[in-house]
Amino acid sequence: MALRRKKQQSADESVDAPVEVEGVRHRGPWDSSERSASDDESYIDLGPLALRVRPGLDVQMPTEGDGDDIGSVVLVGESAALELRAFAATRSGGLWDEVRDDLILEVARLGGECEQVDGLFGPELLVKVPVDLPDGEKGFQPSRIVGIEGPRWLLRATFLGEAGLEPSDEGVLMDSLRDVIVQRGPEPRIPRESLLLTLPADATVISDDE
Repeated sequence: MALRRKKQQSADESVDAPVEVEGVRHRGPWDSSERSASDDESYIDLGPLALRVRPGLDVQMPTEGDGDDIGSVVLVGESAALELRAFAATRSGGLWDEVRDDLILEVARLGGECEQVDGLFGPELLVKVPVDLPDGEKGFQPSRIVGIEGPRWLLRATFLGEAGLEPSDEGVLMDSLRDVIVQRGPEPRIPRESLLLTLPADATVISDDE
């Protein structure tokens, strides 16, 4: 399914954070204790994640399997996309190291290529996975997978399309990632538990046929 806001306010630049955040997240993404989206109409509230809507990006929220669970949100541009998933983590951190190792093994199982590099937020993965193209030829899907840890959460960001083929720390998708606010909540959760998203009350759901 895809998501449209009935009312939307344009926003081209990030607003200043109200508190000082040290480390790789000093310019975002944010924890809900560091920034609030409640009074900012340019944000949409998806439960565990709040996203700042930007012109030129469609917001899609695919369901998981045959059910109604929504584990990710995808921001889609003209030639690139950004998938966001949030997971519960421990206070001590280190979950991205484990998840990254598992992703490397999964890419190898699929017969793809995976390179670990030092990126903007620390270690990240540049991935190429083989796929069947619409014309029947063999090809590959490039992606850049970034893991960002905050207070008891892990945000996994996967850049696809042109943003995966030619990674850059600039552009509207990276700006959108920096503006994300993670709203984990106080509930006890198992590490790696997916933080399932919810549709905002003012959203209109459209089917894939529209």
